[in-house]
Amino acid sequence: MAKYLISFPSAAMVVPEDEMEAVGRDAHAVIEEAKAAGVYVFAGGIDESVPLVLVAADRSVAEGGYSWAPPLDGGFTVLELPSREEAVAWAARIAKACRCNQELRVIQ
Repeated sequence: MAKYLISFPSAAMVVPEDEMEAVGRDAHAVIEEAKAAGVYVFAGGIDESVPLVLVAADRSVAEGGYSWAPPLDGGFTVLELPSREEAVAWAARIAKACRCNQELRVIQ
């Protein structure tokens, strides 16, 4: 079994305001299905209202992240699954619920 990160950046979620309640309901339903199936590890979203800080090995702290890296924002789900095919199937379910494409990565 491998752990898979299923995620999307905030900019990918372009949903009309009147559909947001349905998106939330559908996304929570998929998470409940993952919990019931025993594959759920955790899920969440980056709190974009909290400023990002970069912490160095010497414990110094600076506002912001890596200047050269794209921002990390949006939502994510980690599931533990027996195959990439099953991970793709779950990512498709999440994509449908969230109304946006999902990126799929294996966590080592």
